[in-house]
Amino acid sequence: MISKLHDSVDEALADIRDGATVMIGGFGQAGQPVELIDGLIRHGATDLTIVNNNAGNGEVGLALLIKSGFVRKIICSFPRQSDSQIFDARYRAGLIELEVVPQGNLAERIRAAGAGIGSFFSPTGFGTLLAEGKETRTIDGKNYVLESPIHADFSLIKAHQSDPMGNLVYRKTARNFGPIMATAAKTTIVQVTDVVDLGALDPENIITPGIYVNRIVQISQEACA
Repeated sequence: MISKLHDSVDEALADIRDGATVMIGGFGQAGQPVELIDGLIRHGATDLTIVNNNAGNGEVGLALLIKSGFVRKIICSFPRQSDSQIFDARYRAGLIELEVVPQGNLAERIRAAGAGIGSFFSPTGFGTLLAEGKETRTIDGKNYVLESPIHADFSLIKAHQSDPMGNLVYRKTARNFGPIMATAAKTTIVQVTDVVDLGALDPENIITPGIYVNRIVQISQEACA
């Protein structure tokens, strides 16, 4: 049996290159793979394009990655919140690019990449600045905007349990963007709190099949606290 387990975060992230597009799971801090993000900062890859639901909270995790100066562009739905001061400061200073994508479109663009869909029409954003430069069409009397899939070189996600082959079980709302991001990247790297023997997971509870997972790093619950 081929195991996808890696001994350390640093080993799992070693080949992330400058200029890579990296999807990072999480809805705010729920399900955010903080230990993988910390490892990405240590790794030092620069000029990154990050895909996430928001632009970081406080000064940990994604916000700390943005503060490091390694992020050239972020694609997200909610760049501004009460505690997004790091992104705000860098954006106002012209140090980071921003592509705002409505949340439903963001999820569908990621899902489309994983499903091999070339593009799709969405009514969201029609008639707004978000539709500028995009093809529009009227279908059955309703206006739509053509949206393209978002592909990534790497996805960094967090799950609750995994077996050595990478079959994943998530914990409640920490599931959020993880399953679709796992399908949309060339390489999916997962941090989990619990690794079980092959066959120990109930197939009905597996959300992400191991075929979408390339590397697994176990992080103890104490380290995640």
